[in-house]
Amino acid sequence: MVDPPRISVAELADGSVLPTPLDAAGQVSEPLQAVDLADGIDAATLERALVHIHARDRLLVGVLRNAVGPLSPETVQLARALDLTLAGPSAVAGPECVKVADPDRHVASLYAAARRNPQASVVLGSVLRMTESLPVPAALDAESFAYSTLLGGAEFRRWLTARGPRPEPTLVGDPVLIDRDQDRLLITLNRPERRNAYGRQVRDALVEALRLPLLDDTVERIVLTGAGPSFCSGGDLDEFGTAPDLATAHLLRTRAGAGRIVHELAARIEVRVHGGCVGAGIELPAFARTLVAAPGTTFRLPEVGMGLIPGAGGTVSIPRRIGRWRTLHLALTGAAVDALTALEWGLIDEVAPADGARPAGGS
Repeated sequence: MVDPPRISVAELADGSVLPTPLDAAGQVSEPLQAVDLADGIDAATLERALVHIHARDRLLVGVLRNAVGPLSPETVQLARALDLTLAGPSAVAGPECVKVADPDRHVASLYAAARRNPQASVVLGSVLRMTESLPVPAALDAESFAYSTLLGGAEFRRWLTARGPRPEPTLVGDPVLIDRDQDRLLITLNRPERRNAYGRQVRDALVEALRLPLLDDTVERIVLTGAGPSFCSGGDLDEFGTAPDLATAHLLRTRAGAGRIVHELAARIEVRVHGGCVGAGIELPAFARTLVAAPGTTFRLPEVGMGLIPGAGGTVSIPRRIGRWRTLHLALTGAAVDALTALEWGLIDEVAPADGARPAGGS
C-alpha cells in the first residue's frame, strides 16, 4: 500500500502544503496529504498552521499515533481545522477524530481510496467544509450543485460504463403505504423486492405522503419505516445517469427530493431503520429528530466509489449529527458502520428491536 505525501505540523506552519493538486492536464493528481500530529503544539505554530490549513485545496488528514487520554486544546483545535484526524485506540477524542488500530496503515488506505476517485474525494471535502456553516436549504443546494458537476465527470462515466445498461425499474404495488391513526401517521417504504431503493417512484410517493403533515398540523407524530429486509438500500442504481440533463437533475434532487421536507418536519418525525441502510437510506433519516435502529443495522455511504458524493442530503444531515470529519471517513472508505458505533457517534439515537413502529417522541 502506497503512503500519502506527509508533512509535519512545523512544515505545515511554514507553508509546505503541496501546491495545486491539478496536473498539466487539469486532473487531480494528489487528492490527499497526511499531517503528522504530536500532542503538544505551541500557540505560535498552531496559528501559522491554521492559516495554511484554511487555504488548502486537497484533503488534509491528521495522523496521531501515540496519544493517550484527552488531547490538548491546541491539538483539538488543529484537528478540527483538518478534514479528518486518525487517532490510536488509546486517545480520548471528539468527533474530529476516528480511532483506528493503526493510524499509519489506515491513512494509506484512505489515500488509496482518494486516488481511485480523486475528483469526487476533493469535491467531497470542499462540500463538507462549505455546508458546515450554511442553513440547511442553502447547504442542500451546494451539495446538489457539486453532485451535478460530478455527474458530468470522468469518474462517474467510468462507473456507469462498468455497470452496463440496466432495465427501467417497474412498479409493483404502492411504493409507499400510509396509515393514519388520530394524531399519528405511519409511513412505510414498500418496495421490499428492491430493498426500498430510493428511486423516482419511492421518492415521489414519500414526498406526497410527507405533504400531509406539512399541511395538517393535527398530525403530531410521524413514524417512517420500511418493509422487507432493509429500510432502504439507497438510490435505485437502475436510474443512475438517466436524468435528461444536469440542471434538471439538480432541480429534481432539491425541489422534488425528500431531504428538505424531512428537515422541515424533523421535530415530529421518528425514523425506525433496520438491515442495510445505504446512501439515501441514512442520509434522509439523519434529518429526523429521532432515529432508532434495530440491532444488526449497518450504515454505508458508497457514492465516492461511484465518482460522486452523497446526493440525498448526506453532506448536510449526517455532519449535523456526527461532524464533517467522521462523515468524510464514512464516505471516503465506503465501509459499513454497525449500530453500536453509529450510536456511539450520535448517528442514531437508540438501538431497539424492530418490533413495530412507535410514536415519535413516545415511550
